Amino acid sequence: MILIGIAVSLVWCYPFFLIIINSLKTKAEIFQNTLTLPSGLNVENYTTAFERLDFIRSAANSLLITVGSLVLIVFVSSMAAYALSRNTSKMSSILYFIIAIGLLIPFQGIMIPLISLFGKISMLNRPGLMIMYLGLATSMSTFLYFGALRGIPKSLDEAAVIDGASTFQIYWKIILPLLKPTTVTVVVLNSLWFWNDYLLPSLSVNREGMYTIPLKMFYFFGEFNKQWHLALAALVMVILPIILLFIVLQKHVVKGISDGAVK
Repeated sequence: MILIGIAVSLVWCYPFFLIIINSLKTKAEIFQNTLTLPSGLNVENYTTAFERLDFIRSAANSLLITVGSLVLIVFVSSMAAYALSRNTSKMSSILYFIIAIGLLIPFQGIMIPLISLFGKISMLNRPGLMIMYLGLATSMSTFLYFGALRGIPKSLDEAAVIDGASTFQIYWKIILPLLKPTTVTVVVLNSLWFWNDYLLPSLSVNREGMYTIPLKMFYFFGEFNKQWHLALAALVMVILPIILLFIVLQKHVVKGISDGAVK
């Protein structure tokens, strides 16, 4: 089993290895052979890509949108799941079913009317993008939180009520800390999406100073000229933060997914 695991890991890591070695090559070396090692460490690709991307501003835009969206999603989804899990009425079941149905609706099916609506109310760029991410990610996040809350006994709520705690105090001081593994899972899964997303920002961001990293990377691919050496160097810089985030939080992700399964 260990050998199988090592073999699978090597297969999954091989594309990333190709990205790294080709990011250190010149453009001519890439077109000659993408599988060979670089003749030298061409770090100029990274410095040039850093400048062309306007990396600091683009990364700040991506980080602001990602963090802002995650904060909204964590609080809205966890509060919604808490309310639905503690309410046993038929209306609560219907609302949960409606939220879960959102997992089955592809973004491409609502893309045009969604962008058109936000354009009419002048809610594009950063604020509109974060609200759209909130709406699109709420279904999955609420689904995970709801499953995790099914494993938290209601007796904790009842004991807190006896001690004089309000509903929000119960949620904030008791429930949310117990949902840490699920919160980490929600953060990691949605971070992968928001940080790397190109389609939605390309439709909603129309101001030069607000472009995210994926939008800026498009400039490496012109109609007649594709700068693969710079694009690959930029790609390494872009994916490293997400890889590090996943490595640090992976043990919580596994537990969060298992806790979020409906019991």
